[in-house]
Amino acid sequence: MVTFTLNGQERTFDGDPDTPLLWVIRDFEKLTGTKYGCGVAQCGACTVHLDGTPRRSCVTPISTIEGSEVVTIEGVSGTEADAVKTAWTGLDVPQCGYCQSGQIMSAVALLQMVPKPTDADIDGAMAGNICRCATYHRIRAAIHNAANSMEG
Repeated sequence: MVTFTLNGQERTFDGDPDTPLLWVIRDFEKLTGTKYGCGVAQCGACTVHLDGTPRRSCVTPISTIEGSEVVTIEGVSGTEADAVKTAWTGLDVPQCGYCQSGQIMSAVALLQMVPKPTDADIDGAMAGNICRCATYHRIRAAIHNAANSMEG
């Protein structure tokens, strides 16, 4: 049995300890915002925050998160999250939208660590988040807009 916090609520999973966190979130907790993309931590669609750090949930066994705090796209909140969501909408970032929850989770984590990121900071933090529609220029612009909106 694994006990963890999911979006502020304590949860317990009593299944196969090798079950990926992604499937616990989607199949058992019924939170479908976190997406399955590749299953090998290469696309970023499944990104969540695990104890405040972006983590690919598709390759994170549930047994490794005992006592941890998991935040999904449904639960992400705060100044950075609000700024990112507003910038994403304002610049009409998504096309198909499939990768966007992972993109947003990575962008929020970046701004929590680096409030005024450079292009290099953004490229480094967002590496591994694949957008099949290639909206990378809008993603970068939205992150800069979010950072600028938090300045004051």
